[in-house]
Amino acid sequence: MNIKLVGGAAAGMAAMLVLSSCGSGDSGSSGDQNAAGGGQVTLKMVAADYGDGPGKPNSGETFWKGVVDEFQAANPNIKVEVQVINWNDIDKQVATMVQNGQVPDILQTGDYSGFVQDGLLHKVDEILSPNVSADMLEKFAEFGKVDGAAYGIPFVSSARALFYNKELFTKAGVAEPPKTWDELKAAAEKLKKAGVSQPFGLPLGQEEAQAESFLWMLGNGGGYKDASGKWAIDSPQNVETFTYVKGLVDAGLTTPNPGTKDRKTVWEDFGAGKVGMVNGGPMSIPIFDAAGLKDKYGVAPIPGKAGPLDTTLGVMDWIMAFNKNGRAAEIKKFLDFFYTGNAAQKISDTYKLLPVTKSGIEKLSGDEKLKPFLDGLPNASFYPFQDPKWAVVNPSIKQTIGGAVKEDPAQVLGELQKTAENS
Repeated sequence: MNIKLVGGAAAGMAAMLVLSSCGSGDSGSSGDQNAAGGGQVTLKMVAADYGDGPGKPNSGETFWKGVVDEFQAANPNIKVEVQVINWNDIDKQVATMVQNGQVPDILQTGDYSGFVQDGLLHKVDEILSPNVSADMLEKFAEFGKVDGAAYGIPFVSSARALFYNKELFTKAGVAEPPKTWDELKAAAEKLKKAGVSQPFGLPLGQEEAQAESFLWMLGNGGGYKDASGKWAIDSPQNVETFTYVKGLVDAGLTTPNPGTKDRKTVWEDFGAGKVGMVNGGPMSIPIFDAAGLKDKYGVAPIPGKAGPLDTTLGVMDWIMAFNKNGRAAEIKKFLDFFYTGNAAQKISDTYKLLPVTKSGIEKLSGDEKLKPFLDGLPNASFYPFQDPKWAVVNPSIKQTIGGAVKEDPAQVLGELQKTAENS
């Protein structure tokens, strides 16, 4: 989730949800005092919502309130105010905060690279203890670096696999999950003939179009960049990929109007038994289980053009700290608490997201539902987070790449290539 330059500061600030008890006195003045001098320091944090929204049992507000309450009990001189924003709006609202010079102390979202370019972030070694840094999965932590210096701290991770509805497959006469694109199309045709409204769930809306697109690109040896590190969004492989996917859409074998459909909606449709196959991650599991599909779906490697992917999309979200307010010591206490206490484990348990620490992965190694995803992490492929241009390219992909299955794929991908090269 990256910066998009927009207006609307009032809407952003109206969404603030303060999760910690405010105590007595003026919070603004107390936040400017130094904890070492006996006063209270207030850390302001902005976080993306992994839950179902305000008021829900597993909402982001509920999760962070538990973390903050436990932290403040152990650190009474540090108050933490958390603003939880849904994924569709967090880019816009944070961009407005930055433009207005009202940056939070801590930000948890999907990208950090654009802030590095503007010199806004603390380096990781200023806000995370060495023992905590050493526990990070090296491959993930490496992506937090720009020009050799680490600025982004991996927050949670995930991988992707193909979920399929066993009952719908049996009804349609599909014996096993597809391994190739030809098999996927054949299975989708059988599902459609059997009355399945969405044989393949295809979310190319703004929530996470960059992820779904990348999975398809990987299946044909493509990606956002080539092996030399040059942008290759309109490569022949990617154009061929989207031409194939457009064929599925035109044949009525996918979610209708996929460019307008978000992941959440398509996953809900899979849970309701309307979708035969869909790409998903560990965080899909509680959604599907709650919908009554607990024993009715299987998980398999994602099909590629010639066979199952030998890689997967490795997704990691990030936590970072802005350097404007000069609260590195208090930030370090909070981040060390998060990674060494129960908080990281709780977020995995609540949302079926994967930890980014060696100790966290070890704790989950016995979970059979998560095993396919844990196994996929070592071979994962990642977005080009380390390129500052990703902060511009990613929002453009989310906004426009859905058009590549409605219009001319080469033209849509070509425009995105120009954005990448000229930004």
